[in-house]
Amino acid sequence: MTNIDQFESVFKAADKPAFVPEPVSLRSILVVTTLGQEAGESFQTLVDGFLQTVFLQSGETDSAIRSELITDSDFTEVRELLQQVEQASPDLICTYRNLKRPAHDYPFSLGVFVDVLTQATRVPVLLMPTTDELGSQSSAPRSRGRVMAITDHLSGDHHLVSFAAQLTEPGGTLWLAHVEDEISFERFIETISKIPTIETDQARESILEQLMKEPRDYIASCREVLSKTAQHLDVEESVTLGHHLADYKRLVQEHQIDLVVMNTKDEDQLAMHGLAYPLAVELRQTPLLLL
Repeated sequence: MTNIDQFESVFKAADKPAFVPEPVSLRSILVVTTLGQEAGESFQTLVDGFLQTVFLQSGETDSAIRSELITDSDFTEVRELLQQVEQASPDLICTYRNLKRPAHDYPFSLGVFVDVLTQATRVPVLLMPTTDELGSQSSAPRSRGRVMAITDHLSGDHHLVSFAAQLTEPGGTLWLAHVEDEISFERFIETISKIPTIETDQARESILEQLMKEPRDYIASCREVLSKTAQHLDVEESVTLGHHLADYKRLVQEHQIDLVVMNTKDEDQLAMHGLAYPLAVELRQTPLLLL
């Protein structure tokens, strides 16, 4: 390696993305159900209670918050639901899986209505578990004391971290999780092992160290900034090499996470972002904020 290459590597290693918080406004909420009016209002009350401290943190008063309810009689097709969303222009959509279909009949999907809401609008979707998934209404989620932000590329994702921080209850814990895919890493190292000019063991150690360092450095910057702007929460990290779906599920269960926040939109495709869909299908008893 030339001196110029060494200098460039050192320079790039020192160029770390630092967390820049984004403003999060949740003054207008659209609650979407396929229930009757009375049952729909009960679900709306549950959602409002789950989100109440978000309003308090942002300094909003009850009179400044608009929570609108859509029930079974308000739409029958996706097009009609999208029109309702456009008319309401909410900051957040709150609903549950398999609208218009019993959730227990379709345990391996989100349903076409939720699919379209997450992809055809720019509005974040809060996906709540149903009593079919929880077992009883008394098990309904009411706390956001432990929130986890999940992504396959954490560094520089200011939008994700900002939302996750805003939705963590005062005194709660924000977990920032990054799982580096072990299968992809091993495939990359296997390729390197076939190149005589590269020492494989050294490459494995150096590359893995850098892969782990980047999200940890970013989380450190998140912790530093949030300690000044959001003194109400603790920031914890989980940076590992493993298997995306299995390890994220394990982390959610291990830390008894109350709310998972993840990205769903992919600029290169119409379908939901690759990691988000299987997690959204699997994590049926945990509220999910789909950005």
